[in-house]
Amino acid sequence: MKQYICLAPSPWSAAPTRTQHLMSRLRDAKILYFEPSCPIGSRAHKKPARQVRPGVTVYTLPPVLHVEPQHSLLLERQHRRLARFIQQKLDVHRFRDPILWATSPEQVHLLDKLPLRGMVYDCDQDWPQLPLEWESDLALAAEVIFAASPGLIKHLAPCNDNIALLPNGVNFPMFSREGLETPPELQGLKAPVLGWVGRIHRDTDLSPLLQAAQDLTGCAFVLVGRVEKNPLASTLRALPNVIFTGERPLAELPEYLAHFDVCMNLLRRGDVGSDVIPERVYQYLSAGKPIVSMLWEDQVEDFPDVVYAAHSPAEFSQLCRRALAEPGDWARNRRREYGAGAAWSVRADEVYRILETIGLY
Repeated sequence: MKQYICLAPSPWSAAPTRTQHLMSRLRDAKILYFEPSCPIGSRAHKKPARQVRPGVTVYTLPPVLHVEPQHSLLLERQHRRLARFIQQKLDVHRFRDPILWATSPEQVHLLDKLPLRGMVYDCDQDWPQLPLEWESDLALAAEVIFAASPGLIKHLAPCNDNIALLPNGVNFPMFSREGLETPPELQGLKAPVLGWVGRIHRDTDLSPLLQAAQDLTGCAFVLVGRVEKNPLASTLRALPNVIFTGERPLAELPEYLAHFDVCMNLLRRGDVGSDVIPERVYQYLSAGKPIVSMLWEDQVEDFPDVVYAAHSPAEFSQLCRRALAEPGDWARNRRREYGAGAAWSVRADEVYRILETIGLY
């Protein structure tokens, strides 16, 4: 049975992340999943291990101070402390020469401090806030890199020839279900429903949604998810045809999607130029519903045969109207095919195939 150390980008959650989905589906593997360092003063790293899945054991890394990259001696000291903690857990579980699953450039500092058989770098975002040489060194050391988009492949290609495209995925069985109950906020609505699922960040560009809501006054716009202090949120709340449900458990999201007539995808200004497809889009595809999505200028369209792609708020509004009138079932069935092809089980099978080919499985 293969042994893996996973240095995760976020804590283990009831709403699984990309890393959780992949780690949960690695076959015949024992995985020590290390959550990011707990806050200063917390004792989370002292708590016993949590067995969250068969073969997956979770620990929380000990707290460390935030140190700027130029303070190399302090950084070295902190990473030695983290390495000692990880090594103690390896000894407890009798891990010998495990494979490291890295998810952040900062983890490059642990490579020479742990007894590793190999290293995989799973890259699902840009890291402009970290020194470029950290990611370069991590990419150079990796036996294989999984990149979530063609743009990330292009970014990492100078450092490694062994890069595989591994886009985000979806829990297809969950989001493709039909005959689900109507959520309370949608009960009694006779108007067509255009919906969004996901957090609305401070920099989420809501102007296309505002334009559509003002133009399509006979439709209901339902936003499911936590809302940060976005500058247009209060303007949207004042419109009579816009409904904010607040955050909902993951298990309830398929019920909302099942009762949307059109699904909407918006952009974050902080992600300018990113071509990573969010998991939300794969959830929409799995539900089979028409999708209207904003694109960056010059961005290549994803799923151009089944997604309505807009480049301006006015075009977004027009395409929402067109999506509501979409005829027949061909596009719906095609979307479901795309969703099935993006199932996390399919993504994990691809990881397994590649790792087996290079001798890391």
